[in-house]
Amino acid sequence: MKEQDVVPYRNRVKEHAVKMGMGLVNQTKLITAASELVRNMLKYGGGGIATIETISQGRENGVRLVFADKGPGIKDISLAMKDGFTTGRSLGLGLPGTKRLVSEFLLESTEGKGTTVTIIKWKNG
Repeated sequence: MKEQDVVPYRNRVKEHAVKMGMGLVNQTKLITAASELVRNMLKYGGGGIATIETISQGRENGVRLVFADKGPGIKDISLAMKDGFTTGRSLGLGLPGTKRLVSEFLLESTEGKGTTVTIIKWKNG
């Protein structure tokens, strides 16, 4: 994924959310989280792959987004997940702010190998 892919990706995330009937507030949270994670992937991971899928668990429907890069990885995940921590001069949400926008958040990172962030936003959650 490159910088020029960000807007089309956000639009596809919105299409998935609208198609399943997700409310506007949850759509906005999901799109905001996606934007933050895509920016991180481009800035810190040198690009990568972002996927979108509609999922179901029992009677609940949601959207799962996965952001995977082969960048330098995150040295200290617990530090990166602290409010206010930044490695840049960004006014972005950071990982903790992004986590608060979604229903489920999984961060996996290995130094020197890359980072994968998986988020799920349930339709009603």
